[in-house]
Amino acid sequence: MPARRPARTALALAAVALLSVTATACGDTGGLRGAGPTTTAVSPTRLWPDLRPASSPAYPYDVATRETVKGVTVPGGDIREVDPVKVVEAELTAHPADYGPKGTYHATVERMRQCRPGGEKDRCPLLEPYHRDLTGDGRADLTLGFRLYPTNQTAVRVYTVEGRRLVRVLADNDALLGVELAGRALIERSPADTSGYEYRTTWVWDPDQRAMVFSRDEYLHVGDGPHGRRTPSPSASPGAR
Repeated sequence: MPARRPARTALALAAVALLSVTATACGDTGGLRGAGPTTTAVSPTRLWPDLRPASSPAYPYDVATRETVKGVTVPGGDIREVDPVKVVEAELTAHPADYGPKGTYHATVERMRQCRPGGEKDRCPLLEPYHRDLTGDGRADLTLGFRLYPTNQTAVRVYTVEGRRLVRVLADNDALLGVELAGRALIERSPADTSGYEYRTTWVWDPDQRAMVFSRDEYLHVGDGPHGRRTPSPSASPGAR
């Protein structure tokens, strides 16, 4: 680009001249001052270049979960017409190893009965449902949360519609401080084992796997308040953690 060099030089000279005039008119007030030496950039140093790479992950981690919900229809393909209570009850029925008498979350079944008409609503473990497009297809999806008794964990589930089928595209259980929807991402906040810190896990839609996948896990300082210990979540099914 040699032809542009004279134009850039002339522009630079004009800028210097303008600064000189300004400095002369205003004296020393507002003059340019050095900010001190610039820190030298250092490129990353690769450690142990001869280290043999691992061939498998240290711990299994399910990044995508998909499961068609049996026994629940989607009237007119509109997920807003689906009864969230029936959706959770379908999961309880489909996974007796987790919700049966000897399951980790066995007390959830009795609590879910309180979500039906005539039940004690303050004992219902189902949280308020949210409808938002998380898959990017222009249609609302369903985000559900329900407490997992007798533990202190909360189940987070996301469902979408394929044809007339209700499909679960995210299943995660954890001890939660909060859950957020940011655009088409779902963010879970969980307590860390260090006071003043928390974990934030982000899930986003993957069109190839057709599921919400784990995309980021952050360990953040949020203040000096106490936080409990975060423990791995027992699997709710072979395809969910």
